[in-house]
Amino acid sequence: MKKATATMKKNETGEENWEASPSRLIDARIEELSDWRGDMLARVRALIKQAEPDVVEEWKWRGVPVWERAGIICTGETYKSAVKLTFAKGASLEDPAGLFNSSLEGNTRRAIDFHEGDKIDEEALKALIRAAAALNTSPRSAGSRKKSGRT
Repeated sequence: MKKATATMKKNETGEENWEASPSRLIDARIEELSDWRGDMLARVRALIKQAEPDVVEEWKWRGVPVWERAGIICTGETYKSAVKLTFAKGASLEDPAGLFNSSLEGNTRRAIDFHEGDKIDEEALKALIRAAAALNTSPRSAGSRKKSGRT
């Protein structure tokens, strides 16, 4: 199985450095999975982009897709039996559709575990994504980022 990896490139001065866009690394991860998990991650990614067109894709923690807007909205981890969408501030979000089914005990995060054959409530998921982005861009969140030195 091919691993999602960065590529070696040379900068303007001819020095070699490792570089790959996070979006390309996420593309490679989806392709590398080549089963229902890749399909699920691709579908979730598309819904995130539909819900929040200005989302920024990142690649962190040695291989975790991350979607951000003024802070982390959610991460997309893949396991043998699940694709986990973890919302960084999920405990602060309303979840009227009851999508959160994992990481329920913490004070900050919440997650949705998708398993093979699961159907996605697309409208409810997009509403959560929009709410998470709005929380990140709210004046209260912006103030806490300034106090901690984050922008």
